[in-house]
Amino acid sequence: MMAGMEVDDGSTRVGSKRNYSRSGNAAGSGGGAGGRSHGQQVCRYWQEGRCVKGDDCQWLHPGNAGSTGRGNSAGSAKRSNNAHEYRDREARDPAGGWGYGGGGFTSGSNQGRPRNVSARWGRGGRGGRSGRGSHDQRDNRFQEGGRSHTPKQKPCSYWLKGNCMRGDTCNFLHAHTTAPDMEMTTVLNGHEKAVRAIVLPEAHAQLYTGSQDESVRVWDCTTGKCTNVAPMGGDVGALIFAKGWLFVGLPNEVKVINMATLQQANLSGPKGQVHALAVTDDGLLFAGTHFNAATNQFEPAASMSGHTGPVVTLMLIANRLYSGSMDSTIRVWEFATLQCVQALEGHTNVVMDLLCWDSFLLSCSLDGTIKIWSVNSSGQLELTFSHPEEENQSDSRNITLAGALKMCGCTDKAGKPVLLCSYNDNIVRLYDLPTFTERGQLFSREEVRALQVGLNNLVFSGDSRGDVKVWSWIDTHPEAVVN
Repeated sequence: MMAGMEVDDGSTRVGSKRNYSRSGNAAGSGGGAGGRSHGQQVCRYWQEGRCVKGDDCQWLHPGNAGSTGRGNSAGSAKRSNNAHEYRDREARDPAGGWGYGGGGFTSGSNQGRPRNVSARWGRGGRGGRSGRGSHDQRDNRFQEGGRSHTPKQKPCSYWLKGNCMRGDTCNFLHAHTTAPDMEMTTVLNGHEKAVRAIVLPEAHAQLYTGSQDESVRVWDCTTGKCTNVAPMGGDVGALIFAKGWLFVGLPNEVKVINMATLQQANLSGPKGQVHALAVTDDGLLFAGTHFNAATNQFEPAASMSGHTGPVVTLMLIANRLYSGSMDSTIRVWEFATLQCVQALEGHTNVVMDLLCWDSFLLSCSLDGTIKIWSVNSSGQLELTFSHPEEENQSDSRNITLAGALKMCGCTDKAGKPVLLCSYNDNIVRLYDLPTFTERGQLFSREEVRALQVGLNNLVFSGDSRGDVKVWSWIDTHPEAVVN
């Protein structure tokens, strides 16, 4: 099936963003005759943490209560960087290493039709807030015109790189996360380029990571140490583990490795980089090949055409395959006939990832939105909700939404469903479902292209620098110890 085979990205860059241009002038763009006023425009150097003019700067330093850049007092601007301290702990959970987790989510395994059909999304859903995006340029940043601001929500890029010299006087957040109930436990170092895929097979003691440095690394889930580095001979665009086989998406081929015998096979046929793979319980690999149990080989099965652009993501649910493409559409395919039964239109840029929560299909795109699809009375999928909601974008300012790259779902320590979505502004945002209330952010030096959930309250993220970070849900209100 050619749906799993990708060509080069071409002119569509994964790091691109979508601009929503509204009527009217942006705040801070006006100026009086005879002397331009900069009072409402934030100081660029202050945003980068290196303005040296202090109170004499003519641009806005939003740390004070005033609306101009003058009169910035250190006392009003300074806020503690210790609100979200990074605690460097061992990666291994005392209960026994890493593992696989779910919580009502699935992102590719062939599972039965999910259950809940009554969720109410966004505004008014289970008492949630409006479901605003919180990833446009105004969210989590200081408000203009002397209005209230959110303290130090923008991370210090120098601190994330380990070289901020300002300490507590830095205008930006020194933390890996703003989520009060999640912390970063460790970083798995080794990859030299972007991590594109992370796989943690159920009931296995190894974590697999694939990178554009043309390697797959194997990590011990007990010690957190790298136990093997396997050269692949090309950029790794996708990884999937099924029935003892590791499938690796490479340029123009798929490499298949039997993890018990280390037998390898190269499946040729794809044209360009393979970005997505999916395999059914009976051995049907949606990447152009089929496994023949009699010969112990993968053989070509069928070609499925329909998308006008490369396929970026694949997901198997029950008896259907869902594919997201650079042509901005999602297609639904029946296993029995290998025919497309529905095309979903709604996104305006590349569909980057698909996820299932209960009875709902979630899709995220470089257009900056996450869309929710549900089955109607006629058995067809229809758009139910879009985050951020359009009404929150209908003002007179220019809004730039960061492109959404990858999703995964899990439950917090209280058992509540949480959606994690990475964006190309180097932030992973955490949303309560179904309200889409944002509950925190995870920061990285570069954009996160891979997310994986594990047992023991762990989440793994892989970024474009090559870092694999291990995050853990923690108790925010531990029970008091009674003597």
